[in-house]
Amino acid sequence: MPQTPAPTTASVPVSGTDLTLRLGAYEAHIASVGASLRALTVDGRDLVVPFAADEVRPGYRGATLAPWPNRVVDGAYSFGGHTHELALSDIGRPNALHGLAVWLDFAVVDRTEDAVTLAAVIVPQSGYPWRVRVETTYRLSADGLTQTVVATNESADAAPFGTGPHPYLVAGSAPLDAWTLTLPAEQVLEVTDHQLAPIALAEVAGSERFDWRAPRMLGEVEIDHAFTGLSRVDGVATVRLVDPSGTGVEMVWDQACPWVQIHTADRPPLADGSPDPGHRSGLAVEPMTCAPDAFNAGRYDYDAGLIVIPAGGSVSASWRIAAVDA
Repeated sequence: MPQTPAPTTASVPVSGTDLTLRLGAYEAHIASVGASLRALTVDGRDLVVPFAADEVRPGYRGATLAPWPNRVVDGAYSFGGHTHELALSDIGRPNALHGLAVWLDFAVVDRTEDAVTLAAVIVPQSGYPWRVRVETTYRLSADGLTQTVVATNESADAAPFGTGPHPYLVAGSAPLDAWTLTLPAEQVLEVTDHQLAPIALAEVAGSERFDWRAPRMLGEVEIDHAFTGLSRVDGVATVRLVDPSGTGVEMVWDQACPWVQIHTADRPPLADGSPDPGHRSGLAVEPMTCAPDAFNAGRYDYDAGLIVIPAGGSVSASWRIAAVDA
């Protein structure tokens, strides 16, 4: 009896195993490399900036960030009486960016038509000598796509940790400049111009660039900043984007993420002078369990939100992306 040949490495898309979820009008595609949200649509309308299955994921688009989101400044920090140095991965800047899980190929643990659970292990290594298992579940419902991350410290010692997602939201067919943003944050983290190293918290009140508590059009503003002091309804914070047509997208999360990074995806031209296709193509909305450079929390006079997972302990966080209908 002929046997079905085993899948070859060449048959696996370069972004990893492509996992499709469907429920009602929603369809999501998850790439196993980085447990990345590759695409999310409702009735065929993009809610995030997608990328192709057989394409190396552009930067951190849709990736699951762990064991830290955002930056560790200079890639150096102290924890438990020891100094650690991470590889610098922030192109053009001396920072360690977005953790160690973003290029791991996550294995499928469980899968149904509308949900998938994937897992990978961050092994002890130079700069991060702890073993942490990261398990994430994507699940569709009538309310959109929810991602939950559970991290378990499999080391003998406590481990520093943070997590968050990196989707670029899309409100509709109009350019980003025409979208209306609502961001219920009272404070913004001031950073240095080049390295984006934290300086201090500032109130957003009165700032044309940073005060989005009342909905208004983005225009030509450029943002790559973390916000906190989030106003919540029933414990939930909501960031909403609306296209002039009335369609839109929102992202919601609970108190596990007291911070959110907002980035207008401003990209310099390519080497040949042509525009970068990702330039202002979507708005990055990144709920975070901790602030940028939280591994150096002792440097700052505000609560950076660093999580310390005890040996054998687990922590979790979740967020949801949903369509806003015209």
